[in-house]
Amino acid sequence: MPKPYPREFRDDVVRVARNREPGQQLKQIAADFGISESCLANWMKAADVEDGIKPGTTVAENAELREARKRIRLLEQENEVLRRAAAYLSQANLPKMIYPLVKELAAQGIPVAVTCRVLQLARQPYYRWLAAPVTATEITQAYRANALFDAHRDDPEFGYRFLADEAAAAGQPMAGRTAWRICSANKWWSSFGKKRGGKNLRSGPPVHDDRVGRNFSAEARNRLWLSDITEHSTGEGKLYLCAIKDVYSNRIVGYSIDSKMKARLAVDALDSAVARRGAAGDSVAGCVVHSDRGSQFRSRKFVQALDRHAMVGSMGRVGACGDNAAMESFFALLQKNVLDRRGWATRDELRIALVTWIERTYHRRRRQAGLGKLTPIEYETIMTTPATQAA
Repeated sequence: MPKPYPREFRDDVVRVARNREPGQQLKQIAADFGISESCLANWMKAADVEDGIKPGTTVAENAELREARKRIRLLEQENEVLRRAAAYLSQANLPKMIYPLVKELAAQGIPVAVTCRVLQLARQPYYRWLAAPVTATEITQAYRANALFDAHRDDPEFGYRFLADEAAAAGQPMAGRTAWRICSANKWWSSFGKKRGGKNLRSGPPVHDDRVGRNFSAEARNRLWLSDITEHSTGEGKLYLCAIKDVYSNRIVGYSIDSKMKARLAVDALDSAVARRGAAGDSVAGCVVHSDRGSQFRSRKFVQALDRHAMVGSMGRVGACGDNAAMESFFALLQKNVLDRRGWATRDELRIALVTWIERTYHRRRRQAGLGKLTPIEYETIMTTPATQAA
């Protein structure tokens, strides 16, 4: 069964279809994006349900149903705690603490948090009784340091204020001064902050070797991908595009667009490329993904995504644009044909223009001399068919 298309890609296609010019058919839009007309119709029906245009069960309603089931399960656990506690307290020769009951219920699958809340017990004294005499302050300090370190490793350019926000989102809120003290003690500085400790500081070390060496060629699809991030200003602020290009056909196999340039932007673009290639029945295992040394590509999330898809990372040198020249040339083309053509009032307006130019013009109408005057889609179709027939 083919893998589903990425959510971001489906939303972009529906957005383009809804804003189509008068007289333009859905069949043409579906062909521009390489999908069937029935598939596009189904996506638009689902979007109409989500927007309340047509009746149906939305994603939010399904989430509410899951939440209701979760609450029911929680009530069942609380009732079980009360029942067991009543039986436990009715016994003779009671222990001085009820912590043994908490441990017994935890072994049977009832969370300690639920048991402690129902019995009005503090969890920290229970854990001290269970494991070792560790103070609550030390435990809190460790959790906060772990949350700050995870955020710093994912996005090294963040300062301590942004790291505190990320830690709070992960469930470890703290004052800004506390975050500064922990970061300062561990020397977790922002890569964009002021220089410290000397004049010969360099950019962060590469997490991969350069496996390309400016040789931007491949003998088949999914052998070498290039990736980079570009940005452009709109009336609502900047919009960032992370694109992934297959050098075999120069096709943009995946991309992600967002208002923030975080590690998740690069991860979503990679996942989108893998999903779209997987929907076409291709395997990406062993493919080399080449990029610059941007913090998004050096982040732990992106490295884990490469490992998850069995792909191989590659990085060029610092300040050497030629090490990723093939990707820079695509962005230069995008800059001239879309970004600099006029001003953009909203991010959504620019997003529609980007995906439309990539999917409709660049992929299916712009012929390239390096591909024998073929478009990327035509080149892949023609060059892949003999290999498929031979297999």
